[in-house]
Amino acid sequence: IESVYEWKGEIQTDAEELLIIKTRQSLLETLTEHVKANHEYDVPEVIALPITGGSQPYLEWLKSSTRD
Repeated sequence: IESVYEWKGEIQTDAEELLIIKTRQSLLETLTEHVKANHEYDVPEVIALPITGGSQPYLEWLKSSTRD
């Protein structure tokens, strides 16, 4: 992904990788802190999107594969 953004008053362009992690809402804060502690950026992008539907067997697998 090519990222274009303003940083410290200047327009920057960088190549980035997109990582998608699916987890429970209850684990989001811990996951966010882990990303911030291990990412090279001062402000890594971490966003949360709600799961509003999907394959029920997959959603059940996701729930059983993450600890609360």
